[in-house]
Amino acid sequence: MNMGGQDGNDVVAGASASGRKAYSDDHLAVEIPDTAHQISQDSWFQVGFVLTTGINSAYVLGYSAAVMVPLGWIGGVVGLILATAISLYANSLVAKLHEYGGKRHIRYRDLAGFIYGKNAYSLTWGLQYVNLFMINVGYIILAGSALKALYVLFRDDNDMKLPYFIAIAGVACGLFAIAIPHLSALRIWLAFSTLFSLLYIVIAFGLALKDGIEAPSRDYNIHGTKVSRIFTTIGASANLVFAFNTGMLPEIQATIRPPVVGNMMKALYFQFTVGVLPMYAVTFMGYWAYGSKASAYLLNNVNGPIWLKAVANISAFLQTIIALHIFASPMYEYLDTRYGIKGSALAIRNLSFRVLVRGGYLAITTFVAALLPFLGDFMSLTGAISTFPLTFILANHMYLVAKKHKLTSLQKNWHWLNVGFFAVVSLAAAVAAMRLIVVDSSFYHVFADL
Repeated sequence: MNMGGQDGNDVVAGASASGRKAYSDDHLAVEIPDTAHQISQDSWFQVGFVLTTGINSAYVLGYSAAVMVPLGWIGGVVGLILATAISLYANSLVAKLHEYGGKRHIRYRDLAGFIYGKNAYSLTWGLQYVNLFMINVGYIILAGSALKALYVLFRDDNDMKLPYFIAIAGVACGLFAIAIPHLSALRIWLAFSTLFSLLYIVIAFGLALKDGIEAPSRDYNIHGTKVSRIFTTIGASANLVFAFNTGMLPEIQATIRPPVVGNMMKALYFQFTVGVLPMYAVTFMGYWAYGSKASAYLLNNVNGPIWLKAVANISAFLQTIIALHIFASPMYEYLDTRYGIKGSALAIRNLSFRVLVRGGYLAITTFVAALLPFLGDFMSLTGAISTFPLTFILANHMYLVAKKHKLTSLQKNWHWLNVGFFAVVSLAAAVAAMRLIVVDSSFYHVFADL
């Protein structure tokens, strides 16, 4: 299934083994780097669904607790709206640099390396890898949590612990990674992802609405000492930007058809308008219904028919498998390109490579997820030292360097202000995350059954 648009046969699907190719976009020759994966294949509509899948993953079931509880109604609502606007702006800066210098920069590290040099290439790749790895670990924890919540609906014996469900989730993610060779091959799975997202969001929204109507008045106060509230507010601000940003925009943009900048902007507008509405709805409803008692996994709060909650948990589990594949795709692309895995996805060599390499990568990811199922604290730290720099600091500074001769003094000052502001926020978020790790370390243990 190709979700909208025309056949992509008139553009280059990838670089040849002998070197790089180029296509003509608006009468300009644009160089395409080598890659084992397909590029320039997908419509902006399909890419918009890829972006929306990330926004409305099972992570949304925790935003009532992670964002609204520490910020309250005013801070939470205003914060989400501001985070939406600044994330759209920052992503649009990166999207507009996709063909900078007559080259197609299909990887974030390629763009940074082209603008700054070799050291920036390595640093950007390191930051991006850590960011995406931690997101993938979080997805496996979410998938395991959804399976455990499903188990608890029907069994109350506590024989199956969370690490067991995480292991099952890891196997399922591995099988999917082996079956889907590259990002463009998701196609029909994006439709399933949308269906699964709507199922658990609509069910959570509806049951929370019912609970909120029937429940007595809720507590919407922000609790804690003055110092702890300052740190939790900083942490919640980091969660706000985490909700909207992938840290892999060039990799997603690589799959889109020419004109790549215009089509990517359409996909971004779709992501940050239609795409954010389900996330807004379930986040606000969860906080309205349960107040400061909103759970880190909203489906643990809701009351209703067991079969309906089971459908929601199964949907969350299945959607998480698809979403993880998106965020793991930069690593898959690197490995496939590095070892020349091209041609038929069913060729024995290619299939064996995916089984061994992708299976190994996800085995490590699953082990970390089972070892540290309280990874939220560490993810806050990762967001501070990688998501903020990649999405906001680097995006503004790259645009400033690339367009410096075309920007007015006011525009240059604006970008420098963004660089400085987000550098300070990133540092503050890192300190807050470290404090949270220290405070929570006495409550958690490895392989915990949360």
